[in-house]
Amino acid sequence: MALASLLIFLTAAGYALLCSVKPFARCRKCSGIGVRTRRRTITLCRRCHGTRARLRIGRRLLNDSRTIRAHGTRPHSTDRKAAPWQ
Repeated sequence: MALASLLIFLTAAGYALLCSVKPFARCRKCSGIGVRTRRRTITLCRRCHGTRARLRIGRRLLNDSRTIRAHGTRPHSTDRKAAPWQ
């Protein structure tokens, strides 16, 4: 049981390290080419918009969690305390 838990932890830590070092991966829809062929036409990939890369799921989760934390801890203009003389 401890070995399985250690293996899961190491896998998650390795994926987190991969997401921080290399946040972009090859687009799965166009196989990293950037264009798709439909019948006789060649168009840009709709998923990656021709950049040939996509943001990894783990990096997207990290970015969203940072945004949520920043919005939750940032002082708002309506949170100001009223002056004692008012």
